[in-house]
Amino acid sequence: MDKRIKYILTDIEGTTSSVHFVYEVLFPYFRTHLNDLTKHAQINEVKQAFSEVIEIAAQEEGRHLTTTEEVLACLHKWSEEDRKLTPLKALQGVIWKNAYETGAITGHVYDDVPTALNQWRAMGLKIGVFSSGSIAAQKLLFHFSDFGDLSGHFSNHFDTTTGGKKELATYQKIAQFLGFEADEILFLSDISAELEAAAAAGMQTIQLLRPGTVANWPHTAAHFLAI
Repeated sequence: MDKRIKYILTDIEGTTSSVHFVYEVLFPYFRTHLNDLTKHAQINEVKQAFSEVIEIAAQEEGRHLTTTEEVLACLHKWSEEDRKLTPLKALQGVIWKNAYETGAITGHVYDDVPTALNQWRAMGLKIGVFSSGSIAAQKLLFHFSDFGDLSGHFSNHFDTTTGGKKELATYQKIAQFLGFEADEILFLSDISAELEAAAAAGMQTIQLLRPGTVANWPHTAAHFLAI
């Protein structure tokens, strides 16, 4: 590892955790329990997200949603399409919170990840997460992981409220926020377009080759302990 690296920023889906877990466990659970959002309608986070869904549907799709049922149907559609929209991600976090807390699901993490996190922190490195999933959903996954509570390893969490994962400016903002030079940050992801944006911002990058990932980046690793 480059001696200048002081901070490791990691993606989740396809990096710390399997894509299968997201698409075959988390997303279906959200769609199955979508109507539960009506029980949380008075929570500010839910009200705000519903307002944003109505606004996005009008602006981007020319659809005017007037009932709760229409909003829920729109969320179901966006979930199936895996849209990277902040209100969808926020509401997924609300549903998943109950699932994690009741033990209905636990967060999948590859078995090399906890060991690597311990090693990196022992080396004095700080670690953060940047995922399209909401910050709340990120924290839940690691707090209620298959390996117990891993949340204490992470100093920071970033999601789409900071910016798109394939946009150069997002990584510049993250580096500025963290107070590190960009080349002191190592970004880990399975997606080359994200790595390209991070590299353009000056970050060091490694592509994780988890099962099903095709190598298409100069620097790759099969698992965290190979970094």
